Parts: sequence; C-alpha cells; structure tokens
Amino acid sequence: MDVKIESTWKEVLKDEFQKSYFEQIVMFLKHEKALGKTIFPKGEDIFNAFDKTPFDKVKVVILGQDPYHNEGQAHGLCFSVQDGVKPPPSLVNIFKEMQADLGLIPPASGNLTKWAQHGVLLLNAMLTVRAHEPASHSRIGWESFTDAVIRKISDQKKDVVFLLWGRFAQDKQILVDATKHHILKAAHPSPLSAHNGFFGCKHFSKTNELLAKAGIEPVDWRL
Repeated sequence: MDVKIESTWKEVLKDEFQKSYFEQIVMFLKHEKALGKTIFPKGEDIFNAFDKTPFDKVKVVILGQDPYHNEGQAHGLCFSVQDGVKPPPSLVNIFKEMQADLGLIPPASGNLTKWAQHGVLLLNAMLTVRAHEPASHSRIGWESFTDAVIRKISDQKKDVVFLLWGRFAQDKQILVDATKHHILKAAHPSPLSAHNGFFGCKHFSKTNELLAKAGIEPVDWRL
C-alpha cells in the first residue's frame, strides 16, 4: 500500500503500513466515503503531523485524542485549527498558559503549524473522525498505529519531551522509555479541567530547559 507520508516517517513506519489493522483502517475510510460520510481532516491532511515534523526533527510530542469534528477546524495537527477559525476553548487555555509561562501574547490564529515545523509532533491518537460525531473513528485501528508511532520515537530517539495532558494522554506513558526521555504531565487544557493542574504547569519553559540540558535547540513557541 502506498501511503503518502513524509519520507523519514515512511521508512520508520513501513512495517506498520503492511499490517492487517492498517489495511482495515483504509477499507473503513473508503467505506465511509462510499456511504457519503464527511470525514475530517480532509485526505491530504490526515498525515499532516508527520509531514510537518519529520522523524529526525522530533524533539517534543504533544498527544491529543480526536480530531476536531466541525467544519473547517481539523487539519491533522492536534489542538490546532486552520487560519480564520476561532480557537476552541482548550486551545485558548493553552495560549493562556503559554502567556503566563513565557509572556507570549496569544496569537489571533489557532494554527500551530509553526510549532510542528520547530520539532513539536502534534499527534492525535485517532487521525480521522466523522463530521459532528466525536470519537466516531476511535475503534477502527488508529490507536494501534499511533501507539506504534510513540514506541518508534521512544525506541529510536533520545531526550524527546512528551507532554501528556489529561488522563487519556497519560495512559500512553507506558509506551515511552522514561530512562532516556522526559515525560511532563498535567491536567487537560479543556475548560472542565484546566484549573485542576494545567494552568501553572509551565510545560513550555520546562520543555525548553530539558532540551537545552540535553544539548538540543529549544522550541521557539512564538506563533
């Protein structure tokens, strides 16, 4: 199967693309299309996180759960929305914490592509969703794929900072070798939980301190 994905990732993940679960994902998505279902993000953006952050450039991983399910929002980067789209509440809170931690004024746009280009892999555990139906693709096999992605990063790289926000993301820490990587945990930035430990976590400055200590160029968090 020829998957359109950035070349370094294509090499790292080539075995995954041959597995039966991945064939089943492709078949499921084709079936959804045949039924006339609208799927987000659009096809060319499904692997956008990988295309914007090549494997050899990954130094931070932020893990989300599900793509945004409303029109015009999702473009393959977790928590990020396309230019011209109002930042959702969780992203607003991310910007609030970024301002409190680093003094950066929240940007007008919620597009996080610049982070991705600076080595921040913005990975959703599920890479697709049916329009207006959150978690509708949560059982089609995507987690087998994205769990493999996390394991590959853990196995083949060193001193990557994993930002795990909320219980769902924190459950993935078992995939990461904590003896050679850094795991920072906080509450999810959603309005329901941000006041329970996301605000004040200082993950942006802490990430850069860890990277600098490892001799890795810190992330430019400006958008």
